[in-house]
Amino acid sequence: MKIAPQDLLDAIHRLGLAEAGAAPMMTPLAGGVSSDIWRVDLATGPVCIKRALARLKVAADWRVPVARSAYEVGWLEQAGRVVAAAVPRILAHNAEDGLFAMEFLDPRDFPQWKGELMAGRADAGFAAEVGRRLAAVHAATADDAAVASRFASDAIFHAIRLEPYLEATARMHPDRAGALNGLVAVTAGTRRALVHGDVSPKNILTGPRGPVFLDAECAWYGDPAFDLAFCLNHLLLKCLYRPAAAGAYLACFDALAAAYLSGVDWEPKREIEARVARLLPGLLLARVDGKSPVEYLEDEASRDCVRRAARDLLAAPVSRLDGVKRKWAAGLARRTGASA
Repeated sequence: MKIAPQDLLDAIHRLGLAEAGAAPMMTPLAGGVSSDIWRVDLATGPVCIKRALARLKVAADWRVPVARSAYEVGWLEQAGRVVAAAVPRILAHNAEDGLFAMEFLDPRDFPQWKGELMAGRADAGFAAEVGRRLAAVHAATADDAAVASRFASDAIFHAIRLEPYLEATARMHPDRAGALNGLVAVTAGTRRALVHGDVSPKNILTGPRGPVFLDAECAWYGDPAFDLAFCLNHLLLKCLYRPAAAGAYLACFDALAAAYLSGVDWEPKREIEARVARLLPGLLLARVDGKSPVEYLEDEASRDCVRRAARDLLAAPVSRLDGVKRKWAAGLARRTGASA
């Protein structure tokens, strides 16, 4: 166990979690690139403290406002009113410090979905529940003017999602810049529901009562297609990391998409599916050539497989997710054949 840095201790005192002068034991936790996360052992039991960083922990110079912490707290609270079991409880929040406390979820009881997938354990039933819970949050907040006003975080969403993923990738692929920038325009201009913004398997825990969503600091009132596309993207990419489990990952892709679309009641299902299908190749390409490439595609042949499928789909967009999956599966077959 480690003693926390003094500035974090001071912030914990301001939250009222510990008496002045007390120095609870703290342990840094593994997290994403955008925050410091700590386990704090209080007299009443452990809690989790999260503090947003102004500069993200990536190779590129990527800076975003720490005000996003307040949007994360807001998303967790809003989603908790829809599906209580889907989020940790917020215990305290200090917007000025960009810091909040939430209940500590023991990794022994709440393993990360990413770890399960990376090990080849791909459960289509769990993926379907991810889709159902995500759709429930979107449905409950669709066309809600009060929620839209609270989450008018367009500038932050652009800085942390649209620019580093799609616009940065457009600069790397100028012959696909028109398509990529077009995706930015459609996504930024669509405001239908409360978006999490980072629905990645690393931010989903496999809890005893189903999926638990974390890390909502990209929360924004906008296009719900972004959340579905962002998560489906990871299921496709895992196929290259562990080819033997590709069939199971693709079954999760189908289950998550079908469960999500069955919960869409705020717009025609065909319309949102079309936006997801067109956005997916942009996100695929972004995870090899944007500012935040996935760490597990280490060989150039795998990255080239992503580039070929994504570039082809950007040049000739499809409007159905099955069309994206077929194109992706064909590329996987060629990659497997070349590696044999």
